[in-house]
Amino acid sequence: MDVPVYTMSGESAGTLAVDEIALGESVNADLLKQAFVMYHANRRQGSARTKNRAAGSRTGKKFYKQKGTGNARHGDKNAPIFIGGGHAKQKTRTREDYRKSMPKKMRRKANRNALLAKLVDQEVKVVDGLSMASPKTKDFSKFLAAVGVDASALVALSSDSEKSKNTRLSARNVDNVTLCCVDQLNVYEMLNNRYLVIDKAELEAWLSGPTSQTGKIDRGAKAEEVA
Repeated sequence: MDVPVYTMSGESAGTLAVDEIALGESVNADLLKQAFVMYHANRRQGSARTKNRAAGSRTGKKFYKQKGTGNARHGDKNAPIFIGGGHAKQKTRTREDYRKSMPKKMRRKANRNALLAKLVDQEVKVVDGLSMASPKTKDFSKFLAAVGVDASALVALSSDSEKSKNTRLSARNVDNVTLCCVDQLNVYEMLNNRYLVIDKAELEAWLSGPTSQTGKIDRGAKAEEVA
């Protein structure tokens, strides 16, 4: 698959060859759904709390007089049957765990397959040299318009904070733009945004890096690379 590459001004800068087979060859909707649900569930804090009648902040004054109104006998307005009253069975647990898990290889395959899904839909904007000379939000907005981003976008930046500093400062206040490091790309972030904007060199590094590998890694070769 040949993916078009753009410059910062939106002009064509050639293409990038991406191996579809390495990304799963075809979109696996079931795998993507399972991984998306897992990442989404793991974002929950599990700290929801509700107040009972005693913890309510409404006045404790008697609602109305005891006799003569024809209504039922009531005390304060914190009774559970009233709107705004306390909960009869309030949540008091200290922490609820909603976490789900998947094998590492399945997660990595899902992440690669999510990229394939974005490539098939032509929603990946590969940029040759994604960087800003100075932190200017207006210039970054012009860049997005130049490359054809007209909806929500996930901008994947370099893990080197100094290298991506100006781009991060330029994009952090733009509407419908989410920032993440390249090594943190996952199914949830990619599918939760319409477009993926990523630097050409960073995409090549992610495709060949350890965070996206689904097979066995040659430890000897890896040690030689480190050395």
